[in-house]
Parts: sequence; C-alpha cells; structure tokens
Amino acid sequence: MARGQNVHTPEEIVRIRRAAAVTAQVRDMIAESIRPGMTTMDVDVRAGELIRASGGKSAFLNYHGYPGNICISVNDEVVHGIARPDRVIGPRDIVSIDVGVEFDGALGDTAVTVSMEAHPSPEICRLLEGTRAALKQGISAARCGRRVGDISRAVEMAARRSHLGIVREYVGHGCGIHLHEPPEVPNYSGWGGGPVLVPGMVLCIEPMLNLGTERIVVDRRDGWTVRTHDGAWSAHFEHMVLITDSEPEILTWQKTM
Repeated sequence: MARGQNVHTPEEIVRIRRAAAVTAQVRDMIAESIRPGMTTMDVDVRAGELIRASGGKSAFLNYHGYPGNICISVNDEVVHGIARPDRVIGPRDIVSIDVGVEFDGALGDTAVTVSMEAHPSPEICRLLEGTRAALKQGISAARCGRRVGDISRAVEMAARRSHLGIVREYVGHGCGIHLHEPPEVPNYSGWGGGPVLVPGMVLCIEPMLNLGTERIVVDRRDGWTVRTHDGAWSAHFEHMVLITDSEPEILTWQKTM
C-alpha cells in the first residue's frame, strides 16, 4: 500500500457499501423530518431512534468525547454543532446534518444542508447550489489514476465560481472500516498532489463553504461547534465515493443530495 492510500478488500467493500446505504437512508429520513419549531435536540433524538432502527449505531456518539448522535449545525455553524434543547429551528434557517452510522463492522458518513424555506433568498440559493456543485465537481475528479489533489482543485474551482469562502481547517477523508482513514481530502489546492487514486479506495468528499470569509472559530463553551468568523452562513454536503476502474461509485447517493 502506497503512503496515504487505504485500499479496501472486496469483502470490506461489500460491508462498506451496505453501511453507506444505511447511512444515506437515515440521512434522508432525518432531513425530511426537520421542521421549524423543532429543537436541535429533537432532531438528535429522532436521529438516534432512526439509527437504532436501522440496526446500526451512531459512529459519532462518544467519538473523541462528542456527545451527540449526529452533528447538527445551524446557519453560521459550519460543522460539529451539538444538539441543544433550547436551540429552536426557525422558519428561515438552514440546517446541516452530518450523519455517521456503524453497521456490520463498517462505517457510513454523509452530510446535507437543508433550508426551512421553500423558496430561500438568492444568497442562500447561491450557497446551497454552489456547495452542491463543488461536491459534484469533486466527485467527477475522483477517477483511477488521478490524485487526491485533482479532487481538491475541482472543489476549489467550483467554490470560486460561486464566490464562496472555503473552510481550510476541516477536510474530507478516507472512510470505510474506520470513520477517519487516510488520505485527507482538502477542499483547496496548493498543498501538493497527494496519493494516486486506485480502485478500492473510499473517500468522503465534503466541501464546507461559506457566504463570507473562510475563517472559522470554535465555540469555547462546548469545544466542538465550528462557526464562521464573520457570522455568515455556511453549507456542508458530503458523499462517500468508491474509486473504481471506471466511473466513481457514489455510495451514499440518495434523493436528498
């Protein structure tokens, strides 16, 4: 195995594919259930119920001490938001949910941002559509023989076209048997080419893009919640992708994305 490459066996890929599908289904059910007036704790409790009903368990709960079933980040919160009973979701909010499920000895990890408004403002549309486009372009670059840096460059170019700030401190990653595996998958270029993509690698590609500055801060009170430095809103979309001999296989593809 080359440095930075984590190539899964065919047997592992069968289990990873199953775990990813379960995670995507849970993600969609959570996303569809979120309504204004709910608290983020309501969402987390529902997520825990859905994960248990799937036969899996939360990959995030107690991971390095994280206290929630899923990550729930609202508006200017980028990632790692913790559910709170006093955080009420408003009718104009956007909500990012990051879901990880352990199932049959494998892991799924995926994220989506949803708007509570049926017709959000042009700025929010630019944020959501631009982040989705960045994810799509990153996936398109995830082909055998290319390098991780090609994914990073594709994500960055799409983000720049939408005039969105690119979070640099948090990146995509390998995933499958463990939640975080090599290699890291940054959403920006200029750091080098990285390892060559070969069949059997599974990558989480996850642009985290902001309407304002790329700078972020971590909440000192809970030590987890990441917010934009300027208070501008942020979106987060994530898919697990299997590198194959031909087209990349999106393991967490469902209608929400």
